Amino acid sequence: MKLLRRTSTPMVLAMLLMVVLVLSACGNATPRSTDTQAASSTTSESTATTASGNELEHIKSTGVLKVGLMGTYAPYNFLNANKEVDGFDADIAKEVAKRLGVKAEFTTQAFSGLIPSLQAGKFDAIISQVTITDERKKQLDFSAPYITNQVKIIVNADNNDITKLADFKDKNIGVGLGTNDETYLRTEVLPQVGNFNIKTYNDVITSLQDLNVGRIDATINNIYALQPIVEENGFKIKAVGDAIKSDQAGIAIRKDNPELLEALNKALTDMKADGTYETIFVKWFGEKPAAE
Repeated sequence: MKLLRRTSTPMVLAMLLMVVLVLSACGNATPRSTDTQAASSTTSESTATTASGNELEHIKSTGVLKVGLMGTYAPYNFLNANKEVDGFDADIAKEVAKRLGVKAEFTTQAFSGLIPSLQAGKFDAIISQVTITDERKKQLDFSAPYITNQVKIIVNADNNDITKLADFKDKNIGVGLGTNDETYLRTEVLPQVGNFNIKTYNDVITSLQDLNVGRIDATINNIYALQPIVEENGFKIKAVGDAIKSDQAGIAIRKDNPELLEALNKALTDMKADGTYETIFVKWFGEKPAAE
């Protein structure tokens, strides 16, 4: 029995030593694994931040400025006979892209979906007569204005009852869905004038068709936007009274992209300084832009 006890003691000690060594090894392995994961996580976060933090660099790296616009709002933006995006906005977009060292790529859709699509990352900018408003500034950043538009009341050529906003009372008034004009009618005109019905449209031509046949009594828009549609379709409509308001449109981008915003503003400033902007304006509107 004494021999058994002497023999077992060294064996027990050896086994205990092995256990200690194993536990020690496991203890050292855990911190090394955690440190590696943390470093990997930090690297991933840094990479993600770099990728999303400077959209200008991303645009330059891809060689494309993705632009959203309606494509149904001549002469600002429309599809020409070759089914290509054309118009004042399109030419502005192409020139701005050129000055960024890239090409413009267009996506067309209804105006009401442009801002949600921009926020979802489907394109980099909207160049589609997006009026700069305090409300929109809460969710978007805007370049300096690239055009000022005078908005007037538009009625059927035979209508002599509507010449001012006060005449909208109890009438059917058409307006673009999701546009600044719709907001203007609902928040400013309705409270002042009293009840009238607002009918919204996804494109200008449909609203003018309805105005032409008497489904609505009036709409509001600017003559630049209406003239080519009226000439092409032979609509019997007219603008009446003085301009009810003026709007300034800018290039809309997602918030917190200062490098891209600065580059867009520089492009627009340089275009105006070297005469390119005036050339584009005269091409589409037949007159020089008003002095700023």
